[in-house]
Amino acid sequence: MVNRVLGIETSCDDTGVAIYDDERGLLAHALYSQIETHQEYGGVVPELAARDHIRKIVPLVDAVLNKAGCTQESINGVAYTCGPGLAGALLAGSAVAKGLAFAWRVPAVGVHHMEGHMLAPMLEDKAPEFPFVALLVSGGHTLLAEVKGIGQYKILGQTLDDAVGEAFDKTAKILGLGYPGGPAIAKVAEQGKPGRFEFPRPMVDRPGMDFSYSGLKTSALNTVAKNELDSQTISDIAHAFQEAAVDTLTIKCRRALKHTGAKRLVVAGGVGANKRLRTSLKTMTQTEQCELFFPRIEFCTDNGAMIAYAGAKRLHQANPEHAFQVKPRWSLEDLPPV
Repeated sequence: MVNRVLGIETSCDDTGVAIYDDERGLLAHALYSQIETHQEYGGVVPELAARDHIRKIVPLVDAVLNKAGCTQESINGVAYTCGPGLAGALLAGSAVAKGLAFAWRVPAVGVHHMEGHMLAPMLEDKAPEFPFVALLVSGGHTLLAEVKGIGQYKILGQTLDDAVGEAFDKTAKILGLGYPGGPAIAKVAEQGKPGRFEFPRPMVDRPGMDFSYSGLKTSALNTVAKNELDSQTISDIAHAFQEAAVDTLTIKCRRALKHTGAKRLVVAGGVGANKRLRTSLKTMTQTEQCELFFPRIEFCTDNGAMIAYAGAKRLHQANPEHAFQVKPRWSLEDLPPV
């Protein structure tokens, strides 16, 4: 049986909807970003995010159905982000997804947000084969996992405090660059002078693959306090911060590849769009004679396509009950294999 799945993503501040077909691939997708809503607050306001999802999901569903040339009757499953994420945002998406599934008389399946990111490169023409090492770097998550198949995950290392995306956001706020921080720092870092400031590479001087980014953020804060912030100094600090963040990720990815013996590295999540990170990992994987895979830029950040794809692979595991729950905290290792 061919699975044609409607996917709904509402884990944080992006409302994503897509339709994936097992035979024809991705049929259509649409995304509404709440960046403008949250910019004046310097970060995501959970209550505002949940309200915006409620307003936008159904119009996006209608738009995607029209774009794909599909009817409600042609959809045989609804996938939604069940966790991890903001509880209110997750509840908004899951309630709509369960309601649609009930009305359309099709099963609904909850998808792990980070599994969606991990599988996003499968939507590309050149998709990675199992096994591989995955680096997941988003606003709230930084982790390395060994992936032997869908649902066969072993976490090799994760952040002990701030995720790298959070560190970018907080450092951008310190520098007065606004929200979201990743693109803002990357832009001004292009004008930064290498070597003026040097920040630590956290936890690279000890064995293991865990991460820590709170100290790097503190280094940026201390540097700002000691210097007058003209435009060049801001660029120089941004450059030093980005170099330290990227170097740390690259070092830990190399360790993970050597530890597992894997010859493929998959990078996913919003920070995966960072050009400096892509260049650094490309150089490293070429040296290690490994393959490197990214999703296209638009699928690095949260999106409905990755949820629709993961949902299609797990539709047979859908809970027949239409009661719903969400999991703001949820380990990848708890997922059953496919």
